[in-house]
Amino acid sequence: MKRSRFTEEQIIGILKEYEAGVSVADLCRKHGVSDASIYKWKAKFGGMEVSEAKRLRTLEDENTRLKRLLADRGRPRDERTAGV
Repeated sequence: MKRSRFTEEQIIGILKEYEAGVSVADLCRKHGVSDASIYKWKAKFGGMEVSEAKRLRTLEDENTRLKRLLADRGRPRDERTAGV
């Protein structure tokens, strides 16, 4: 998955500007992002504080790790060691 060039803190800062009344077009121009990115961030991070966003990232990373662990347990042993 491609990582964003903006951190959660920066994204929440941009969304705070939007909530303060700055237009989406101005935000896009100022930060060099598309309007789709602004709306996608708003759907994911809207109303969050920085600490909540960090907690979300931690939980998403842990969930990904656990899904991989579960998927590895489902494969036969010879397939698990063949890729290593």
